[in-house]
Amino acid sequence: MALADVMERTAPLYERVRRVIPPIEWPVFAEDIDAILALKRRRNAVVLAHNYQTPEIFHCVADIVGDSLALAREAMRSEADVILLAGVHFMAETAKLLNPGRTVLIPDLEAGCSLAASITAADVALLRARYPGVPVVTYVNTSAAVKAASDICCTSGNAKRVVESLGAPRVILLPDEYLARNIAAETGVEIISWAGHCEVHERFTAAEIRTLRREHPGIVVLAHPECPPEVVAEADFSGSTATMSDFVARRQPARVVLVTECSMSDNLAAQHPQVAFVRPCNLCPHMKRITLPKIRTALEEMRHEVTIAADIAAPARRAIERMLAA
Repeated sequence: MALADVMERTAPLYERVRRVIPPIEWPVFAEDIDAILALKRRRNAVVLAHNYQTPEIFHCVADIVGDSLALAREAMRSEADVILLAGVHFMAETAKLLNPGRTVLIPDLEAGCSLAASITAADVALLRARYPGVPVVTYVNTSAAVKAASDICCTSGNAKRVVESLGAPRVILLPDEYLARNIAAETGVEIISWAGHCEVHERFTAAEIRTLRREHPGIVVLAHPECPPEVVAEADFSGSTATMSDFVARRQPARVVLVTECSMSDNLAAQHPQVAFVRPCNLCPHMKRITLPKIRTALEEMRHEVTIAADIAAPARRAIERMLAA
């Protein structure tokens, strides 16, 4: 297939990302993008891309974009036979839990998560033994087995509402220590936490934020609640990736910094050319294991399929459904 033909077919897609991908780099991506689009049609597949995916994935091959739970929920509304998750493993598991009758693929089995790896179902059992009767709220950034061992799930955007919906004076909130501490500051519920951290967000410091404000007067600072509390305290707004995206779209700040994984800034910069993004760049090495060639291979060879044992899937799905109903 002639590269010129591929370049012509993918030219409209390049228009979406030309502000963040130099023209000289586009031919490297165009052939894989063209092949992936054809494979999606042949497989009746839909590609879900998390906000931390790179722009050539996020804007050029994804059908549904957003945070991890939004991806799985939106996939439920599609008629695709195959769901490919461009993100990390716990997200693919969540997509499978909410779409049990569909084939769910992840392009790289090693695309994990430091936060999800910080806790096991056995750890949850030990916490239950130590705090009998205290409800367990598990962040969606966990394995299916950990979800199955919990009472209800939450996201960074709805954690406060979920915690308070239980009507309990004490709640165990796992596994992100900083999310738990940030939620504890917003509610009268006593929060019992776990010492799990996201290796991207834990590296940000309050001093770094103060330096950014000195160097860029008037900058608007948006921080993810997985950041340390002292970082959140320095920010103008704290919220999930979805709410940060909404903030930028609604407010259109002249200059903004997203205190989160830096590909998100690239993706929003492509959509909002009038907004200047300052990028203190912390990359997620797990998200970056997902590439266009791996997505192409996954659809060509139908690998790697995500499966969840029935005895884990049922209680894990219940924990997610309770969250959705809270």
